Amino acid sequence: MKIDMKQPILQKNDAIAAELRARFAEHHVFVLDLLASPGSGKTSTILATIDALRDEFNIAVIEGDIASNVDAEKIKAQGIAAVQINTGGACHLESAMIKRAVDVLDLERLDLIIVENVGNLVCPTDFDLGENAKVMILSVPEGDDKPLKYPGVFQVAEAVVLNKVDTLPVFNFDREAFEASVRQLNPTAPIFPIAATKGDGVEEWATWLAERVRAV
Repeated sequence: MKIDMKQPILQKNDAIAAELRARFAEHHVFVLDLLASPGSGKTSTILATIDALRDEFNIAVIEGDIASNVDAEKIKAQGIAAVQINTGGACHLESAMIKRAVDVLDLERLDLIIVENVGNLVCPTDFDLGENAKVMILSVPEGDDKPLKYPGVFQVAEAVVLNKVDTLPVFNFDREAFEASVRQLNPTAPIFPIAATKGDGVEEWATWLAERVRAV
């Protein structure tokens, strides 16, 4: 007899996610779930996004990591509210974790919550966090073949951020092949080439996100 444990887990997760989504909608808060591998530049992208949008929106960040609070401290140092979630080994965030984090935030004062999910290209794709959008970050050093190896994460992403484009001259990254692979998996997702630590391309990405935030 085969027992499928995944379905009950996802059902419970989705129920809490639906509650969160209603709660966010009630307070007109846009929630962004960022998915990426370790080292792709999630935190640097978040910091660049904060710099671009903080004059218009009140922003908070939920940091997901297996251990430590290094990234949350970087966010707090910029004067932005940050809540650290340590999964203790789990390779993804779940809606119950987000609920506990949200409980310590003042939604009445927020416009945008950015969730930095655990660095992983597989597990987070299955878990609804009550977010308005999932966005995928890939960095040039990771290689242009990632859409072929991890199609699921590119399929669920509403946009794709290609980070560290300033390193293109030193890596064998076929940008045309990468973009073609993404288009095949997800024809509607815009691709934003950026260099987060230098600010290159961030304005276009931030403009897309700002339009989504205003819409709620």
